[in-house]
Amino acid sequence: MKNHFRTLWAFALIIGFAISSFAQDSAKTSLTLGKIEPFCMEVTYDKTSHLIFPTAIRYVDLGSEYLIAGKAQDAENVLRVKASIREFAPETNFSVITNDGRFYSFNVHYNSCPEALSYDLLSMQKAVDKAGGNEVLFEELGNNSPSLAGLLLETIYKNDRRIVKHIGAKSFGIQFILKGIYIHNGKYYFHTELVNRTNVPFQIDFINFKVVDKKIAKRTVVQERPMIPLRTYKPLGEIDGKTTEQNVFLLDQFTIADDKMLLIEIFEKNGGRHQTLQVENSDLIKARLITDMHLKF
Repeated sequence: MKNHFRTLWAFALIIGFAISSFAQDSAKTSLTLGKIEPFCMEVTYDKTSHLIFPTAIRYVDLGSEYLIAGKAQDAENVLRVKASIREFAPETNFSVITNDGRFYSFNVHYNSCPEALSYDLLSMQKAVDKAGGNEVLFEELGNNSPSLAGLLLETIYKNDRRIVKHIGAKSFGIQFILKGIYIHNGKYYFHTELVNRTNVPFQIDFINFKVVDKKIAKRTVVQERPMIPLRTYKPLGEIDGKTTEQNVFLLDQFTIADDKMLLIEIFEKNGGRHQTLQVENSDLIKARLITDMHLKF
Protein backbone atom coordinates (compact mmCIF):
# COMPACT_ATOMS: atom_id res chain seq x y z
CA MET A 1 0.00 0.00 0.00
CA LYS A 2 2.87 2.32 0.92
CA ASN A 3 4.53 1.60 -2.42
CA HIS A 4 1.35 2.59 -4.29
CA PHE A 5 1.11 5.81 -2.27
CA ARG A 6 4.76 6.67 -3.00
CA THR A 7 4.23 5.99 -6.72
CA LEU A 8 1.14 8.25 -6.86
CA TRP A 9 2.97 10.97 -4.92
CA ALA A 10 5.94 10.83 -7.29
CA PHE A 11 3.61 10.94 -10.31
CA ALA A 12 1.83 14.01 -8.90
CA LEU A 13 5.17 15.76 -8.36
CA ILE A 14 6.21 15.05 -11.97
CA ILE A 15 2.93 16.47 -13.33
CA GLY A 16 3.20 19.54 -11.08
CA PHE A 17 6.76 20.17 -12.22
CA ALA A 18 5.76 19.81 -15.90
CA ILE A 19 2.86 22.27 -15.50
CA SER A 20 5.09 24.75 -13.67
CA SER A 21 7.77 24.50 -16.36
CA PHE A 22 5.19 25.00 -19.13
CA ALA A 23 3.78 28.08 -17.36
CA GLN A 24 7.26 29.55 -16.95
CA ASP A 25 8.10 28.91 -20.62
CA SER A 26 4.81 30.52 -21.71
CA ALA A 27 5.54 33.56 -19.56
CA LYS A 28 8.93 33.89 -21.21
CA THR A 29 7.47 33.67 -24.72
CA SER A 30 7.77 37.07 -26.38
CA LEU A 31 5.15 38.63 -28.60
CA THR A 32 7.95 39.42 -31.02
CA LEU A 33 7.49 35.87 -32.36
CA GLY A 34 4.23 37.10 -33.91
CA LYS A 35 5.46 40.57 -34.79
CA ILE A 36 4.19 42.09 -38.02
CA GLU A 37 6.98 44.05 -39.61
CA PRO A 38 5.72 47.55 -40.48
CA PHE A 39 6.45 49.41 -43.70
CA CYS A 40 8.14 52.78 -43.35
CA MET A 41 6.99 55.91 -45.15
CA GLU A 42 7.36 59.67 -45.00
CA VAL A 43 4.65 62.31 -45.16
CA THR A 44 4.60 66.08 -45.40
CA TYR A 45 2.12 68.90 -44.84
CA ASP A 46 2.19 70.51 -48.27
CA LYS A 47 1.79 67.35 -50.36
CA THR A 48 -0.49 64.31 -50.25
CA SER A 49 0.82 60.76 -50.34
CA HIS A 50 -1.23 58.04 -52.02
CA LEU A 51 -1.16 54.31 -51.36
CA ILE A 52 -2.73 51.95 -53.92
CA PHE A 53 -3.88 48.69 -52.35
CA PRO A 54 -4.67 45.47 -54.26
CA THR A 55 -8.30 45.50 -53.08
CA ALA A 56 -10.80 47.85 -51.47
CA ILE A 57 -9.89 49.43 -48.13
CA ARG A 58 -12.10 48.25 -45.27
CA TYR A 59 -10.54 49.76 -42.14
CA VAL A 60 -8.04 52.53 -41.32
CA ASP A 61 -6.69 53.46 -37.89
CA LEU A 62 -4.37 56.44 -37.38
CA GLY A 63 -1.85 56.34 -34.56
CA SER A 64 -2.01 60.04 -33.71
CA GLU A 65 -3.53 63.39 -34.57
CA TYR A 66 -0.42 64.22 -36.60
CA LEU A 67 -1.93 62.34 -39.55
CA ILE A 68 -5.05 62.75 -41.64
CA ALA A 69 -6.18 60.10 -44.09
CA GLY A 70 -9.15 59.05 -46.17
CA LYS A 71 -10.14 56.96 -49.16
CA ALA A 72 -9.92 58.73 -52.49
CA GLN A 73 -13.28 59.62 -53.97
CA ASP A 74 -14.65 56.92 -56.30
CA ALA A 75 -11.56 54.77 -55.66
CA GLU A 76 -12.11 52.16 -52.94
CA ASN A 77 -8.49 50.94 -52.97
CA VAL A 78 -6.63 54.27 -52.83
CA LEU A 79 -5.75 55.89 -49.48
CA ARG A 80 -4.72 59.56 -49.16
CA VAL A 81 -2.34 60.36 -46.28
CA LYS A 82 -0.69 63.61 -45.21
CA ALA A 83 0.56 65.43 -42.10
CA SER A 84 -1.97 67.56 -40.23
CA ILE A 85 0.71 69.99 -39.01
CA ARG A 86 3.79 71.43 -40.68
CA GLU A 87 6.25 69.31 -38.73
CA PHE A 88 6.22 66.63 -36.05
CA ALA A 89 9.24 65.03 -34.43
CA PRO A 90 7.99 61.75 -32.94
CA GLU A 91 7.34 58.74 -35.09
CA THR A 92 3.68 57.79 -35.52
CA ASN A 93 1.88 54.99 -37.32
CA PHE A 94 -1.31 53.82 -39.01
CA SER A 95 -2.86 50.48 -39.94
CA VAL A 96 -5.03 49.35 -42.83
CA ILE A 97 -7.19 46.26 -43.41
CA THR A 98 -8.29 45.54 -46.98
CA ASN A 99 -11.22 43.59 -48.31
CA ASP A 100 -9.07 40.55 -49.10
CA GLY A 101 -8.31 40.19 -45.38
CA ARG A 102 -4.80 41.64 -45.46
CA PHE A 103 -3.46 43.68 -42.54
CA TYR A 104 -0.89 46.40 -43.26
CA SER A 105 1.12 48.33 -40.68
CA PHE A 106 3.04 51.55 -41.39
CA ASN A 107 5.53 53.58 -39.36
CA VAL A 108 5.46 57.23 -40.39
CA HIS A 109 8.03 60.02 -40.17
CA TYR A 110 7.73 63.65 -41.16
CA ASN A 111 9.85 64.90 -44.05
CA SER A 112 9.39 68.25 -45.77
CA CYS A 113 10.54 66.61 -49.02
CA PRO A 114 9.58 62.88 -49.03
CA GLU A 115 11.48 60.60 -51.38
CA ALA A 116 8.19 59.19 -52.71
CA LEU A 117 4.57 60.29 -52.68
CA SER A 118 2.90 57.29 -54.33
CA TYR A 119 3.14 53.64 -53.28
CA ASP A 120 1.92 50.51 -55.03
CA LEU A 121 1.01 47.95 -52.38
CA LEU A 122 0.97 45.11 -54.91
CA SER A 123 4.76 44.97 -54.74
CA MET A 124 4.65 45.41 -50.96
CA GLN A 125 2.21 42.52 -50.71
CA LYS A 126 4.84 40.18 -52.14
CA ALA A 127 7.03 41.06 -49.18
CA VAL A 128 4.14 40.43 -46.76
CA ASP A 129 3.41 37.04 -48.30
CA LYS A 130 7.09 36.10 -48.20
CA ALA A 131 7.17 36.90 -44.51
CA GLY A 132 4.30 34.52 -43.86
CA GLY A 133 1.30 36.76 -44.40
CA ASN A 134 -0.93 38.50 -41.87
CA GLU A 135 -4.49 37.69 -42.81
CA VAL A 136 -7.56 38.60 -40.76
CA LEU A 137 -11.00 36.97 -40.80
CA PHE A 138 -14.25 38.81 -41.48
CA GLU A 139 -17.50 38.06 -39.69
CA GLU A 140 -19.58 37.74 -42.86
CA LEU A 141 -17.21 35.09 -44.26
CA GLY A 142 -17.24 32.97 -41.10
CA ASN A 143 -14.28 30.59 -41.05
CA ASN A 144 -13.56 31.19 -44.72
CA SER A 145 -10.24 32.84 -45.41
CA PRO A 146 -10.70 36.07 -47.42
CA SER A 147 -7.71 35.19 -49.57
CA LEU A 148 -9.11 31.72 -50.32
CA ALA A 149 -12.51 33.19 -51.15
CA GLY A 150 -10.81 35.64 -53.50
CA LEU A 151 -8.79 32.84 -55.07
CA LEU A 152 -11.93 30.78 -55.68
CA LEU A 153 -13.66 33.76 -57.31
CA GLU A 154 -10.63 34.23 -59.56
CA THR A 155 -10.35 30.53 -60.40
CA ILE A 156 -14.02 30.25 -61.40
CA TYR A 157 -13.67 33.38 -63.51
CA LYS A 158 -10.53 32.18 -65.30
CA ASN A 159 -11.74 28.61 -65.80
CA ASP A 160 -14.83 30.07 -67.49
CA ARG A 161 -16.76 26.80 -67.67
CA ARG A 162 -20.47 26.54 -68.36
CA ILE A 163 -21.91 23.78 -66.18
CA VAL A 164 -25.46 25.22 -66.04
CA LYS A 165 -26.95 25.32 -69.54
CA HIS A 166 -30.65 25.98 -69.03
CA ILE A 167 -30.80 29.31 -67.17
CA GLY A 168 -30.66 32.48 -69.24
CA ALA A 169 -32.51 35.53 -70.54
CA LYS A 170 -32.29 37.39 -73.83
CA SER A 171 -33.93 40.54 -75.17
CA PHE A 172 -33.02 43.79 -76.94
CA GLY A 173 -29.74 42.27 -78.13
CA ILE A 174 -28.59 41.51 -74.55
CA GLN A 175 -28.08 37.95 -73.30
CA PHE A 176 -27.64 37.21 -69.60
CA ILE A 177 -26.84 33.62 -68.55
CA LEU A 178 -25.96 31.70 -65.40
CA LYS A 179 -22.88 29.62 -66.26
CA GLY A 180 -22.47 27.82 -62.96
CA ILE A 181 -23.36 27.48 -59.29
CA TYR A 182 -20.57 26.31 -56.99
CA ILE A 183 -20.46 25.67 -53.25
CA HIS A 184 -17.58 25.67 -50.79
CA ASN A 185 -17.60 25.72 -46.98
CA GLY A 186 -21.14 27.06 -46.66
CA LYS A 187 -20.89 29.67 -49.43
CA TYR A 188 -22.34 29.83 -52.94
CA TYR A 189 -20.42 31.09 -55.96
CA PHE A 190 -22.65 32.25 -58.84
CA HIS A 191 -20.90 32.54 -62.22
CA THR A 192 -22.70 34.82 -64.69
CA GLU A 193 -22.09 36.11 -68.21
CA LEU A 194 -23.52 39.11 -70.08
CA VAL A 195 -23.32 39.29 -73.88
CA ASN A 196 -23.97 42.59 -75.68
CA ARG A 197 -24.78 41.82 -79.33
CA THR A 198 -25.63 45.45 -80.13
CA ASN A 199 -23.44 48.46 -80.87
CA VAL A 200 -24.90 50.34 -77.90
CA PRO A 201 -22.89 49.93 -74.67
CA PHE A 202 -24.72 48.40 -71.70
CA GLN A 203 -23.88 50.29 -68.52
CA ILE A 204 -24.68 48.18 -65.46
CA ASP A 205 -26.51 50.06 -62.72
CA PHE A 206 -26.82 47.25 -60.16
CA ILE A 207 -27.52 43.51 -59.76
CA ASN A 208 -30.17 42.07 -57.45
CA PHE A 209 -30.37 38.63 -55.85
CA LYS A 210 -33.75 38.02 -54.21
CA VAL A 211 -36.08 35.15 -53.31
CA VAL A 212 -39.72 35.62 -54.38
CA ASP A 213 -42.93 33.59 -54.60
CA LYS A 214 -43.41 31.75 -57.88
CA LYS A 215 -47.10 32.57 -58.17
CA ILE A 216 -48.28 35.95 -57.03
CA ALA A 217 -51.96 36.83 -57.30
CA LYS A 218 -52.88 40.25 -58.64
CA ARG A 219 -53.14 43.08 -56.12
CA THR A 220 -51.19 41.20 -53.46
CA VAL A 221 -48.08 42.39 -51.70
CA VAL A 222 -44.99 40.82 -53.21
CA GLN A 223 -43.00 38.92 -50.62
CA GLU A 224 -39.29 39.35 -51.37
CA ARG A 225 -36.19 38.28 -49.47
CA PRO A 226 -33.04 40.03 -50.69
CA MET A 227 -29.78 38.05 -50.81
CA ILE A 228 -26.80 40.37 -50.54
CA PRO A 229 -23.55 39.23 -52.24
CA LEU A 230 -20.61 39.09 -49.83
CA ARG A 231 -18.03 39.51 -52.59
CA THR A 232 -17.93 40.23 -56.32
CA TYR A 233 -14.94 39.29 -58.45
CA LYS A 234 -15.07 42.36 -60.72
CA PRO A 235 -16.63 45.78 -60.19
CA LEU A 236 -19.84 46.31 -62.11
CA GLY A 237 -19.17 48.52 -65.12
CA GLU A 238 -19.96 49.04 -68.77
CA ILE A 239 -20.25 46.28 -71.37
CA ASP A 240 -19.13 47.71 -74.69
CA GLY A 241 -20.93 46.90 -77.92
CA LYS A 242 -20.26 43.48 -79.42
CA THR A 243 -18.47 42.25 -76.29
CA THR A 244 -18.93 39.62 -73.59
CA GLU A 245 -18.19 40.00 -69.88
CA GLN A 246 -18.47 37.55 -67.00
CA ASN A 247 -18.48 37.90 -63.24
CA VAL A 248 -18.64 35.77 -60.08
CA PHE A 249 -20.69 36.53 -56.95
CA LEU A 250 -20.20 35.08 -53.47
CA LEU A 251 -23.28 34.57 -51.29
CA ASP A 252 -24.15 32.78 -48.08
CA GLN A 253 -25.49 29.25 -48.47
CA PHE A 254 -29.30 29.03 -48.57
CA THR A 255 -32.11 26.90 -49.95
CA ILE A 256 -35.64 27.87 -50.96
CA ALA A 257 -39.08 26.22 -50.82
CA ASP A 258 -40.62 24.65 -53.91
CA ASP A 259 -43.13 27.51 -54.22
CA LYS A 260 -40.33 30.11 -54.37
CA MET A 261 -37.48 30.95 -56.72
CA LEU A 262 -34.32 33.01 -56.77
CA LEU A 263 -34.26 35.96 -59.17
CA ILE A 264 -30.96 37.37 -60.39
CA GLU A 265 -31.70 40.75 -61.97
CA ILE A 266 -29.32 43.01 -63.84
CA PHE A 267 -30.39 46.60 -64.48
CA GLU A 268 -29.14 49.01 -67.13
CA LYS A 269 -28.34 52.54 -66.00
CA ASN A 270 -30.58 55.06 -67.75
CA GLY A 271 -31.97 52.26 -69.91
CA GLY A 272 -34.61 49.58 -70.16
CA ARG A 273 -32.72 46.47 -71.27
CA HIS A 274 -33.01 44.80 -67.86
CA GLN A 275 -32.52 41.02 -67.70
CA THR A 276 -33.75 38.47 -65.13
CA LEU A 277 -32.63 34.91 -64.37
CA GLN A 278 -34.89 32.44 -62.56
CA VAL A 279 -33.19 29.85 -60.36
CA GLU A 280 -35.10 26.95 -58.76
CA ASN A 281 -34.24 25.14 -55.53
CA SER A 282 -33.43 22.08 -57.66
CA ASP A 283 -30.67 24.16 -59.29
CA LEU A 284 -29.24 25.27 -55.95
CA ILE A 285 -28.96 21.77 -54.52
CA LYS A 286 -27.07 20.65 -57.64
CA ALA A 287 -24.32 23.21 -57.01
CA ARG A 288 -20.87 21.93 -58.01
CA LEU A 289 -18.67 21.20 -54.98
CA ILE A 290 -15.32 22.96 -54.92
CA THR A 291 -12.46 20.97 -53.44
CA ASP A 292 -9.32 22.56 -52.05
CA MET A 293 -7.11 20.00 -53.75
CA HIS A 294 -5.38 22.07 -56.44
CA LEU A 295 -8.66 24.03 -56.75
CA LYS A 296 -9.90 21.63 -59.40
CA PHE A 297 -13.66 21.46 -59.71
